[in-house]
Amino acid sequence: MNFDENTGILLTAIHFSADRHRPQRRKDALKSPYINHPIEVAELLWRVGGVRDVAVLLAAILHDTIEDTEATPDEIRSLFGEEVLGIVLECTDDKSLPYMDRKRLQIETAPQKSEKAKLVKLADKTCNLHDLNQSPPRWWPKIQKQEYLLWSQKVVAGLRGTNKDIEALYDEEYAIGKKILQLK
Repeated sequence: MNFDENTGILLTAIHFSADRHRPQRRKDALKSPYINHPIEVAELLWRVGGVRDVAVLLAAILHDTIEDTEATPDEIRSLFGEEVLGIVLECTDDKSLPYMDRKRLQIETAPQKSEKAKLVKLADKTCNLHDLNQSPPRWWPKIQKQEYLLWSQKVVAGLRGTNKDIEALYDEEYAIGKKILQLK
């Protein structure tokens, strides 16, 4: 195994993201530590998508830090560089907007994102759908789960053509979700 400085910067990103997300939990039934999610997104990109671009993997680990924590763009820039910051910002919702506007904008802006941001978003949506299928939030009614499933398909439609292997996994998770949620 060849460990180089990329290994070090990835570990730094994991540590940074874990520290920022420390008090947060996922919405799943187990209330998993939030850091599990960005690690899963990066690992999916590596294992399924064959992504070896360190900037994409770093952005995957950091993709929710600006949106969901006190992390700032300046911190991301100083620690991980302008390219990683750019990808993270493309994946960050504007929390000052109402929830439904943020969801609509994810659909509308997906096709215009850079290829690197599309990879992160595609892996993120695939992981989220897997989590919804395997361990959904207990308090979400069936209709909310159905709405998320259908909404995610609209976002992913704008990301298609990015990575066939991750898209195939998303499609598998979507089919599982349809069956679980009894959608035609």
